[in-house]
Amino acid sequence: MSPIPALTSAQAREIDRLTTERFQVPVIWLMEAAGWQIARQVRGRAAVLCGKGNNGGDGLAAARHLHRWGRLASVACTDAEALRGPAAEQARALRALGIEILDRPELDDAQVIVDALLGTGLSRPPEGTTAQWIELIARAGRRVVSVDVPSGLDADTGTAPGACVRANVTVTLGLPKAGLLVGDGPSYAGEVWVADIGIPFEAYAALGLEVPRHLFAMHDRVQLHALQG
Repeated sequence: MSPIPALTSAQAREIDRLTTERFQVPVIWLMEAAGWQIARQVRGRAAVLCGKGNNGGDGLAAARHLHRWGRLASVACTDAEALRGPAAEQARALRALGIEILDRPELDDAQVIVDALLGTGLSRPPEGTTAQWIELIARAGRRVVSVDVPSGLDADTGTAPGACVRANVTVTLGLPKAGLLVGDGPSYAGEVWVADIGIPFEAYAALGLEVPRHLFAMHDRVQLHALQG
């Protein structure tokens, strides 16, 4: 398969904006699709660790699907009260099922950790509770599935300015992020899957990015190494 473009963090933000504003695809739809794709990549009972942004919302959506499939061990959020918009909607949906969103990780019954702490917007080293949870993941000795990029990895440069998750698998959403391909990105990201979450190809074209229309025609997720030509 032909190589595909990798997105910078600025391009990823603009793609999100175009998708919701110009092409009228709600963020909650993208988040739901992301959660589905993440959950499908989990093998075994999972503890889902979420931040307070949209990356955390993706994790909360994944937790709901894992619960439906009998594979959710626990779900925790660094600051559930700070969740807003679609991420808060995902939290309400979980609570409606009677699922408690913990304020600290509970890993005892988990074989896998889903890392949904930080996304592509990293601008400084992780700190506070987020840094502590990243360190906990490192000590836990569990298989790790990261959402979009491993938490703590600079999505543009592939460097880790501070604490950083070392994933076994990264599910990157829509298109790969540049930092997964350069610097230390490949060693932190592990096996990378590029997952379709319904972003219109017209949004990519609006930024001058050429993405083959057949990218997800046969499979809704593809291993990154198969796309690198």
